Amino acid sequence: MISTMQQAAKICAVMFVGVLFVASTKLHAEDWSQFRGPNATGIAAESTNPPVKFSTEHNVKWSAAPGKGVAGPIITDGRCFVTTMTDDGEFAVLGLNAVTGEQLWKTRFEVGKLPEITPPNEHASSTPASDGERVFVHFSTIGLIALDAATGDELWRYPLPLPFYLMGWGAANSPIVHDGMVIFNLDDDLNSYLIAVDVESGDVRWKADRPEMLGGYAVPVLCTANGRTDIVVAGSGKLKGYDPATGRELWTCNSLLRTIMTTPVVQNDRIYITVQSYGDTDRVLKYALLQWRDTNQDGKLAKDEVEPAFHKKFDDGDHNGDGFLVDDEIDDAFQAKTNRVGGGNIIQAIRGGGEGDVTDTHMIYNLHHQTPSNIASPLAYAGRLLMVKKGGISAAFSLEDGSTIWMKKRIRNFGNYYASPIAAGGRIYVPGENGKIVVLQSGPEPEVLARNDVGDSLVATPAIANNRIYVRTLNKIYCFSEEN
Repeated sequence: MISTMQQAAKICAVMFVGVLFVASTKLHAEDWSQFRGPNATGIAAESTNPPVKFSTEHNVKWSAAPGKGVAGPIITDGRCFVTTMTDDGEFAVLGLNAVTGEQLWKTRFEVGKLPEITPPNEHASSTPASDGERVFVHFSTIGLIALDAATGDELWRYPLPLPFYLMGWGAANSPIVHDGMVIFNLDDDLNSYLIAVDVESGDVRWKADRPEMLGGYAVPVLCTANGRTDIVVAGSGKLKGYDPATGRELWTCNSLLRTIMTTPVVQNDRIYITVQSYGDTDRVLKYALLQWRDTNQDGKLAKDEVEPAFHKKFDDGDHNGDGFLVDDEIDDAFQAKTNRVGGGNIIQAIRGGGEGDVTDTHMIYNLHHQTPSNIASPLAYAGRLLMVKKGGISAAFSLEDGSTIWMKKRIRNFGNYYASPIAAGGRIYVPGENGKIVVLQSGPEPEVLARNDVGDSLVATPAIANNRIYVRTLNKIYCFSEEN
């Protein structure tokens, strides 16, 4: 019979090995812990040999069918986290073993009555974020949720207002984690804000209202310049920097367009953003609303042509009280007078670390080209700013001065592009909505290495970690690798 002392020694030895394993994992494993990986750059710096050729039958390490969703997968501490809508109409977060695909846990949430949404968006659209111990995710009818990364147990939830969109797009905003806080930006057409919540308690650290903003989906990014780290958020007409400790607005660059779907990328002290907002600079909100909401096409908006949540705004804009919004009344109701921006196509580089209005002082270059995508974010990699848009048309510009490297070259995959390009090991992965992922060799020309078919609609941005690529299609998730 083993003595109590021997049993204790054995338990201590097992615990010690476990601690060593966890420590080793933390030291050597690569994470992709939020939308588009480290600081939303789309770059897996430690993966030197990600797969080039793969499909549903080739170089598949594992696959799973979690249900329908368009949020990207994330990887932390050897676990893969993914969200879905179940067949029962519940929202669920799943924890999987990132190496084997084994389901570790599945946590479900009742969602109540779901709001309007426009395809290809889906209700499970918020990419989670994780600090390794916890997983954080947003859902429109619930708010922010924190789960234990190891067990899936709910730790806290923070209710947030239901977002409303004049064009019925639906929510698709994703959190990040910074300095013990969950940072979450939600720009809708009713009540936009940036909020910081304590990762352990779920208590609000601060909240910054963004009343000039219209609906958009930019994820916050971090920019360090002159020894100071700012939270940077792109929104209608303006790129803004905030103090992470207090939420105080530090600076604004008033150079963006009306509709912001893309997320900026940061390299050193520079912030790069590309935007396609339909129409020209004179196409303010009223033209879009008359196109989307004027159901009888009589050139004016009736109150019953917008959701009840917007009726107070409607009344504020209905200056003559006739029950209709016409011409400038539409913008007076729904678009801030201090931020009446229109459409267009821009490629910008802005230096971080400013104070106040930096529009004239911190703009490095501002290019007007018909090349940005309206949804897919750019990739800043190997000295080039790469973008891909509808039709499989690519372009690249110098990060340093904005000079053209190549312009409007096809990557041999026609269709829509909603997911953003990512990179690792000198290879660039460009996911198309048609389920084809084009692999490019990073270089001065768009050299196609492979065109891989994952067999389903692809809206979520994939993840790369430890030389594996994790691809979340509309209905499944795959882990691809060329390594044994």
